[in-house]
Order: sequence, then C-alpha cells, then structure tokens
Amino acid sequence: MTATPEAIELAQLAARAADELQASSIIAMDVSDQLALTDVFVVAAADNERQVDAIVDAVEDALLERQVKPVRREGRGQGRWVLLDFGDIVVHVQHEEEREFYALERLWRDCPTIDLALPAAAEPEATEGA
Repeated sequence: MTATPEAIELAQLAARAADELQASSIIAMDVSDQLALTDVFVVAAADNERQVDAIVDAVEDALLERQVKPVRREGRGQGRWVLLDFGDIVVHVQHEEEREFYALERLWRDCPTIDLALPAAAEPEATEGA
C-alpha cells in the first residue's frame, strides 16, 4: 500500500508552506505500509520557538484553504515540537535541537521518501575573474 495521491498533494502543500517560512530539513515519508492511521509524515525544523509557531500557523492556513482542518494538535504550548494531525498526513514541526535528537527520518528509515517538489534554492552567482 502506498500513500494516496491526495495525501501526497497535502504533504507537498504543507511542505511548501513550511519552506516559505524558512523551515529547514523538510522531508516527507510514506508511512502507509507501517501505520494504519496515516499515510504521510512531514517533518520540518526551525531555529527557534517563534519560528516553530509561525511555521505551524502557515501549514494550518495552507491546508485550511483546502478545507482540511487538523484532527489533533499537540505541543503548541512549548513551541519545541508541534504535531499537527490532519488524518491523511501528520506534520511534525520541530526545533532544530529536537529534530537532531529524535531523528524521525532515522526511526522511519524503512519508509520511502516523497518528492516534495520544493523550489530549488537560488544558486549563488559566479563572480567574474574567479
């Protein structure tokens, strides 16, 4: 079993919203073979608690535009690791320290990753005469 096209589309939408607010280390994993409760985990990191909160707000707003509301929200008070459960996808927004410590992609390494189709970072311009 693989993630549904709708779940993949929602994961890409959530990842783009996080990317627009400078989230780092954004990854999506198809966990549908391992979990019956959801299809995709989206994981993103932020430098500080304020950025975690801003990314969470952006993801919720982006999915709300598609009439998708979170079923459950955990960890909002601390701003270190917020979990947004949208049913088909679960979004983890973590402070960079939690991201490194818990390494969810290592725990779920048997699950395939999903292409998020995020815009490539701008290449630095070459200097003349270098």
